[in-house]
Amino acid sequence: MKRVLKWVGIGVGVLAGLIVLGLVGVYFSSQSRLTKAYDVPQASLVIPSDPESIENGKHIFQFRGCEACHGENLEGKVYLDDPAVGKVISSNLTTGAGGVGSAMTDSDWVRAIRHGIRPDGTGYLFMPSTEFFYLSDEDLGDVIAYIKSAPPVDNEMPPSSLSFVGRILMTLVKDITFIPAELIPHDAARPTPPEVGITPEYGAYLTQSCHVCHGLTMSGGVIPGMPSSWPPAPNLTFGAGSTLPTWTEADFINAMRTGLTPSGSMLRSEFMPWTSYQFMSDNELKAVWAYLQALPEIPYGNR
Repeated sequence: MKRVLKWVGIGVGVLAGLIVLGLVGVYFSSQSRLTKAYDVPQASLVIPSDPESIENGKHIFQFRGCEACHGENLEGKVYLDDPAVGKVISSNLTTGAGGVGSAMTDSDWVRAIRHGIRPDGTGYLFMPSTEFFYLSDEDLGDVIAYIKSAPPVDNEMPPSSLSFVGRILMTLVKDITFIPAELIPHDAARPTPPEVGITPEYGAYLTQSCHVCHGLTMSGGVIPGMPSSWPPAPNLTFGAGSTLPTWTEADFINAMRTGLTPSGSMLRSEFMPWTSYQFMSDNELKAVWAYLQALPEIPYGNR
């Protein structure tokens, strides 16, 4: 019996040691990614200052979801606090106390928004720059103009942080990262933005953020890296498992304006950000609808 207990004890000790080594490996592996510096050239972009450009920048800031994350006054807030991921805390973008506005150059703003990179070259946590990388120079310039025009707000916020569970998830699952800069082709030429119009091409340009939840094919399914409390994303193509074939363009626009679907159910704004998309113009929403109609019909869940 003593020999059995001895070997059991040795086995438990070996297992505990392997677990500790694994956790140490996870920490250092994730930490090296969190502290990696990206060498992105200083960007040259004309930032306008006229009221029309600033107003357009506000429009883009609202419907692209920036306001939902950073607040109506750009003051920053705790967007998500979940042990499975960490704390998603948006920065105070103004020049007030705790704000980053005073320290950011125009080039810093471009790198932060388009590349997800801090002034020191490291990648921001959770900053959805994979969407903003494709913004046209004109749209990005207008957004930066709007941010720079914001009145100062005093609001000191801690930085975002990744939980250890989030570190494990990011280390073990190849397709999951909470550092968007890892996914951006920083040195590649960006696609030429489409002309503004009620076209599938312009609708695709407006809906880059939708791929985060609905997948590259827009067919929906379980959202990788999101807390288990999040529901699967629905199929936005007209393929099997989608309800969109029963919708009209007017139904779609009404749902984005009010959150109310044709069946009478409410879209849950904490998961489906219609409260941001409601700021789109009618023509922008019509372009998005044209894009969804033009997508290949893919069965639900084939992200």
